[in-house]
Amino acid sequence: MTDLLNELKFEEIEIGDSKKFTEKISKLSLDNFAMLSGDYNPLHMDDNYATNTKFKKRVCHGMLLASFFSKLVGMYLPGKNALYFSQTLNFQAPCYVGDTITVTGEVIDKSDSTRIITLKTLIHNQTGVCLVDGIAKIIVRQDQ
Repeated sequence: MTDLLNELKFEEIEIGDSKKFTEKISKLSLDNFAMLSGDYNPLHMDDNYATNTKFKKRVCHGMLLASFFSKLVGMYLPGKNALYFSQTLNFQAPCYVGDTITVTGEVIDKSDSTRIITLKTLIHNQTGVCLVDGIAKIIVRQDQ
């Protein structure tokens, strides 16, 4: 594992804090996600089939993209102390094999009484097109 696990405490997190990272989407990414999820829809798995659709090539599973929000929350913002309990998702545009995505989270709200932080979550492709947006809610645990 090359990613460093953050251990942000609730008191260390401020509205406006953000984290982002990039990932390259490969055929192996789609194949592994299909195996894990059981979603072998030909739009995701079959080059010949996908060529004959409006997309013209294989499209990444939307939930594969959304799974990167788990990395964002569990590794970075807040990291170890996260209890991720809610996520909205809006799929805005397709992602293709070979795309490089940027996953971003920004703290937009913080509740002292519940220890809940709210993140605006976004995924953009290499040309800046928004692929997925949503809102995440995370309890920042303090069990030591």
